[in-house]
Amino acid sequence: MAAEIAHIAIEEFKSHYVTKNFSGLMQRYYYLVEEDYGDPRSNRFPMMSNPLYTFGLVGIYLSWVLVIGPYFMRDRKPFQLKRTMVIYNAFQVAISAYMFYEHLVAGWLNYNLKCQPVDYSDSPMSKRMLNLCYVYYLSKLTEFADTVFFVLRKKSSQITWLHVYHHSVTPLETWVLVKFVAGGNATFPNLLNNFVHICMYFYYMMSAMGPNYAKFLWWKKYMTELQIAQFILCIIHTIRALFSQQCQFSKFISSLLLLNSSIFFCLFMNFYIQAYKKGKNTTALAAANQAAICASESLQKPKSLEVNNNHNSQDILPSLSQKKVN
Repeated sequence: MAAEIAHIAIEEFKSHYVTKNFSGLMQRYYYLVEEDYGDPRSNRFPMMSNPLYTFGLVGIYLSWVLVIGPYFMRDRKPFQLKRTMVIYNAFQVAISAYMFYEHLVAGWLNYNLKCQPVDYSDSPMSKRMLNLCYVYYLSKLTEFADTVFFVLRKKSSQITWLHVYHHSVTPLETWVLVKFVAGGNATFPNLLNNFVHICMYFYYMMSAMGPNYAKFLWWKKYMTELQIAQFILCIIHTIRALFSQQCQFSKFISSLLLLNSSIFFCLFMNFYIQAYKKGKNTTALAAANQAAICASESLQKPKSLEVNNNHNSQDILPSLSQKKVN
C-alpha cells in the first residue's frame, strides 16, 4: 500500500507534474494517500484538509513551553491561577465524561471487541462516531493548556520529556484518526483514555482546590498505574487484531497503534519506577540509615555515662578522705 503510493509519487516527481524538490514530492505523496485512503467526510471539518495546520499548532506549543514561556517568566513571580485551574480541570472532566459516554453509545456497546472495521457509510451512528473523533482531536489541542499552566506557575519540574512528548504527539495521532480511521478498532484507545482522563483531571481539580483537600488525594500513585493498565489493554487489543487473518481492520494502522501504545507503556513504566519504586527504596534506605545512627548513639551513651560516673567517684573519694583526716 504505502510502497506502491511512494513509487507512484517518485515516478511523478520525475515528470513535469510535480515541482522537482523534496517538498513537492512529499506534497504529492500526501495527496495520493489522501485520495486513496482519506475519509472524504472529514473534509468538512476545519484543519482536516491538510496536516500542516496541526503541525503548526504543535510547533507553536513547543516554542512557547520550551523557549518563549520560560523567557517570559524569567523575572516574574509565579502566577497562582487557582480558580482558573479548578475551572479548566472541571471542564476536562466534563468533556472526557461526555466523550466516554459517546464512545460507548456510538460504537463500543455494539462493536465487536475482537475486531471492528471502520464504517465509512453515512449512517447516523457512523456520522456520530466521526463527529466524536473530531471532538476528541480538538480536546487534545485544549490539553496544551496543561503545560502552559506549568510554565506560568513556574512548575518546571513537571515539564518532563514524557509530558512534552505526550502532548506533542497526541494531536498528530488524533488528526490521522479523523482523516483516515474515524471508528472501529482505532477508537478503543480513545474509550480507555477518556475514562483515565475523567479520573486524572478530577484529581487535578481537587489538588487545585487547596490544601484542605489534600487528605482526599491519597490515590495519586494509582493514577499512574491506571495509565499503565490502559496501554497494556491497548497493546493486547491491537495484537489480537493485527495477527488475526479474519480481521478486516487496517494492518498498517494496527501496527502504528501497537507502536504508539508500546512507546507510551515504556515511558510511563519508567516514570512509575523512577517516581515510586526508587522513591520507596530511597525512603527505606534513609530510614535504615537513621535507625543505624540512632542505634549507634544509644550504644555510645552508656560509655559516656560510665566515664562521667568514674569522674564523679573520683571527685567524691577525695572529699571523703579529707573528712576522715579532719
